[in-house]
Formats: sequence, C-alpha cells, structure tokens
Amino acid sequence: MATKKSSRAVYIVDGNRTPFLKARGVPGPFTASDLAVNSGRQLLARQPFDAAEFDEVILGCIMPGADEANIARVVSLRLGCGKLVPAWTVQRNCASGMQSIDSAAQNIAMGRSDLVLAGGTEAMSYAPLLFSKAMATWFGNFSSARDVGSKLKILARFRPALLTPVIALLKGLSDPVVGLSMGQTAEIIAHRFSVTREAMDAYAVQSHQRLIAAMEQGRLSEIEVLYDSQGKFYDHDDGVRADANVEKLATLKPVFDREFGLVTSANSSQITDGAAWVILASEDAVKKRQLPVLARVVDSEWAGLEPSQMGLGPAHAMSPILKRNKLKVEDIDYWEINEAFAAQVLACVEAWKDSHYCRTELHTRSAIGEIDQGKLNVDGGGIALGHPVGASGARVVLHLCHLLEQNNANRGLASLCIGGGQGGAMMLERDSA
Repeated sequence: MATKKSSRAVYIVDGNRTPFLKARGVPGPFTASDLAVNSGRQLLARQPFDAAEFDEVILGCIMPGADEANIARVVSLRLGCGKLVPAWTVQRNCASGMQSIDSAAQNIAMGRSDLVLAGGTEAMSYAPLLFSKAMATWFGNFSSARDVGSKLKILARFRPALLTPVIALLKGLSDPVVGLSMGQTAEIIAHRFSVTREAMDAYAVQSHQRLIAAMEQGRLSEIEVLYDSQGKFYDHDDGVRADANVEKLATLKPVFDREFGLVTSANSSQITDGAAWVILASEDAVKKRQLPVLARVVDSEWAGLEPSQMGLGPAHAMSPILKRNKLKVEDIDYWEINEAFAAQVLACVEAWKDSHYCRTELHTRSAIGEIDQGKLNVDGGGIALGHPVGASGARVVLHLCHLLEQNNANRGLASLCIGGGQGGAMMLERDSA
C-alpha cells in the first residue's frame, strides 16, 4: 500500500470469520460461497447501514466451484448488496484474502470508495477431481465421431487407466515453474537455516496449545457460529488437537522427502474450509455512520523471491514496511505470520537474525533482529486451525485487529508466504489508551 501522507486514512471497523473446518476426505458441509454468505450475513446484520450502501465487494478465492464464477459477485448478490454494487474476485494464492483487503484499502485511500466489504473464502474439501488430458482427448474424439463405426473404433481404444483422476488440490499446492510442492520448498529453507525436526514439532505443539488456550479464554470473538441445512452447528476450529505432544509428533514420517525430510503432516498447516471478512471505511464513512474502529491500515507490501524458497516471503515483505516507517522489531506489539509450515515460520525468524541474509537478500545494513515468539502467533495459527488458502490472508488481518484491541496494543504486522515465490504483509495501528 505504501501509504502517502496525502492519502486518506483507511479503517477496519468490523469483521468476522467462520470456524475453520478440517477437510476429512469428502466435500464438507459448505461450499466456498456458502461459507462467505453465512458469515457475511451475520456480519452485515449488526451494521447500522444497509448492505446496498457498500461501494464494492472484494473476495479472495483460489478454487471456486464451477457454479461460482466471479464468486465475489455471487456472494454479494446473495448477501443482498444489490445489483448496483460491483463485486470482484482476487487471486494471489495464499494471500488472496489479504490482497482483497489491500485492494479495498487502496481504493479508499485514493478516494474511489468509502465503504468496502473485503475478505476471503475457500472450501478446499471441494477441490475437484479432473480427467487427464488423455481422457479429455478420448472423450472429445468419441463425442465428435459422426457414425457408429467411428465411435466403435474410438471405443476400442478406451483403457481403464484413462479414468485415473488428476487431483486438483495437489496440482494447486505445487509450483509448476520450479516443479516443487510447497512442502518441498519448506524442506529447502529448513535446511538453509538449520531448522531441526525437533524445533518444528515443538512449534507445532505450541500452535495447538495456544489455540486451545485462546478458545478456553474466549479470545476468538471473531468467530461466528455456522449452521448447515441439517440443523448441525459449528462453533470452533475443529482441527485443533488437545492431545498433541512432541513425543507423538516425533513418530510421524516425513511427507515431502520420505528419506531425508523433516516436514510432516503434523508440522504443516491443515487442509481446511473457511471464510473471513472485514469491513473497511474512510474517515468520512466512520463519522457519518458513527462506526467503531478496530484498527487503521497503515502500510502494506508485496515482495517477490526465488519460488523454491517461497516460505521466506514474510521476511521479504515485512522488512520494507519497517524501513519505510522507521521502525525496529521491538516497535511491533504483535506479529501474525501464517503458519503454512512450522519450518517456514521458524526460517523467517532465523532469516531476520542472519546478518549475511539480511544484507544480501533484504538489502539492509545488518541483521534486522529477532522476533519475540511471545508476540508471534500468540493464539496459534494454520498448523492448529488450518489454512484455507483464499481466506487465511483475511483471517490474519482480522485476528491482528482483535489482538490489538484485546491487549490495548498499538501496532501489529500480519504476513503470509505465497506459493510461486512471493510474500505479503500489512501493518495495522490503533490508538491505545
């Protein structure tokens, strides 16, 4: 965002999210648009303005369903925003939800909008099974054959192997340019920064423990209860494991490098369904509608880096924000770095402590400093609650708003690594008493 002094102030005034529901091998109870609509309805119901008063609706999503083209518009209309409110979908892999918020903030800062609904949604359990190119070709030839004889010849060339499905989710979690899965990129940076298996497992257990504590102490007020068509309700992130411990995690085999790897399913984020929203407003809109303010969007940054080391994206995206705003590590009260992998979060922490890496890769004069893990992901993260890719960027921003409010804190940074070799970050501030 690189906010200029002449830009208008941008505020986050409210928000909510669904519980994050772990994918369990079959399509979950809600599609991506269902998730966004259910949480959006509850958010809009408590606002002092009508849904049709939004200037636009922006929604991040990676894998919308076949009947959810431009899912933002589908959701906007279902929420009652009306046909006159434009809506558009953004896609920046894992940071799509943050991209939607950043796009909204930019439009408000420039004076193009005053009131925007922005967020992200993903139903990873609905990722499709696809036909291979060979099967699609066979089917196309069969369909276009003009006579029975031609069809029989093509039918004779059919083989059961043609029906082997292509798993879209695995394709989506791989980088086609460097030919690596996201887990393999985590292995690379774990090796680069000497992040051990023991450290990864301990971090994963901590994520579960912190999320459980946040649940028990009522610190996840941003979650709204979901109800399905069968009357069942969902009121918490159901992937969390109260029984997680280092001893159990140590027994698991590596997933992405079975012979020499360190990254397991337990120290990686979960495949999950979920949605998150925030409402952004200009200062004029805040005053006109007497809206509460959760936080002010101060700055944002998008960074590129080597795709095979994409997990270091947060280190690259957060560093320019600190430099631009003349801040040090100790000036940040809370950090939210999306937990795609324990290896990735820990490698980002190590990268900022490494003076050589900071000088050569981040172009700083010396090491940036060490992030206090007592201020990092204090209520757990994607390892414990899941990482629905289109929604996580909005979730980390929303939760950071609540962290600042609950702790009467002033400043926080939210960030994510992004498949394909990018990083995104956003800084929020609020006036502490």
